[in-house]
Amino acid sequence: MENPYVSYGYLAAGEDLPVFDLSPEFARVAPYDADLSVDETKRVRRLLDDNIVISLHDHPVRFPRDMHETPAYNRTGRQHTGFAGLMASGMTVVFDNMMDGTACVTGNAPWRWLDIITDLGMRQADIAHQDDIVVIRTLGDIEQAHRSGRVGLVFGLEAATPIENEIDRLDVLYGLGLRQIGIAYSDSNALGSGLNEPTDGGLTNFGRRAVHRMNQLGLAIDISHSSDQTGIDTCDASTQPVFMTHAGARAIWDIPRLKGDDVLRAVAATGGVIGMSAAPHTTLSRAHPHHNILSVMDHFQYCVDLVGIDHVAFGPDTLYGDHVELHNVFGHLLKVAAPAGPSFEKVAYVDGLENPTENFENICGWLVQHGYSDSDITAVLGGNIMRALERIWN
Repeated sequence: MENPYVSYGYLAAGEDLPVFDLSPEFARVAPYDADLSVDETKRVRRLLDDNIVISLHDHPVRFPRDMHETPAYNRTGRQHTGFAGLMASGMTVVFDNMMDGTACVTGNAPWRWLDIITDLGMRQADIAHQDDIVVIRTLGDIEQAHRSGRVGLVFGLEAATPIENEIDRLDVLYGLGLRQIGIAYSDSNALGSGLNEPTDGGLTNFGRRAVHRMNQLGLAIDISHSSDQTGIDTCDASTQPVFMTHAGARAIWDIPRLKGDDVLRAVAATGGVIGMSAAPHTTLSRAHPHHNILSVMDHFQYCVDLVGIDHVAFGPDTLYGDHVELHNVFGHLLKVAAPAGPSFEKVAYVDGLENPTENFENICGWLVQHGYSDSDITAVLGGNIMRALERIWN
């Protein structure tokens, strides 16, 4: 591509916005060696090219090479979309949850209302100045992105904390383009308990009203960072499918960040979908305690066996930059410190699922190598999510 667009290229770097040395979209780490045969490689390429491929949760933005510069970078209100990386990813759509757990544009705490509005507006202003990446608001937008060879972003939030106790803010966010929202992050909010709380209070009465409004609007609901009881209550309260956009199975690796079988079953019972996460040091397994794509696929296979392949997909939760160091820098906000649990060796990155560009080629390669049919691969790459969205985005 001649003179590819770079984020905020309509501004004068150094004059209109500060300049940061950002992580690259390609070759930050060594490529994963999947050891595919020629025929397997051809099949992977066909499956990615011919089908709608959806990441249920990622952060396709570039971070500073020095992650300690990220607070200053975030305070500009302008996170840089990885345009070139997305176009090389094989994905049709990314559920982009921005980075409002770390944004802190107007203060020192996450999930502030003005920060959310700033982030949502800035990202869309940037996207409007190029043609390869589009904003997704409807199923028709997804289908058009696939036909035209573009990549679409579905904007979402990992927590509804910014609405405080004002339910109409859900309508405002929807009107500004948001199409997916979490109930709570690690900390509790007015809707329900987060997964980090010592007491699990479940979904509040306000939370039940909020779930009803989300259903009315057509906002996809995510319970990835909610407590177990809040997740189950949300599934009971929702009349539409519920997503767990990025998690894994606690039966495979026993930490609070992952979900018990009862929660996984509750999501499936709504017609919803469970996205496999690859956030560093979360979806490990006893068979593969050195976190890599094989660890994540152990969670995938467990969930397929538990709830059926129609309710499983992938939400790798990756970004362009050092995700491990991000957790170190923002651990006090994200509550990602490793809890007491199985011992493991820390990794510098999750090999095979390190960034949005490489994820789905490696996921599809693993599925091909392990004997999955074309129809099953098509389902977990995006078909299951499309089926749920047909009901949610009514």
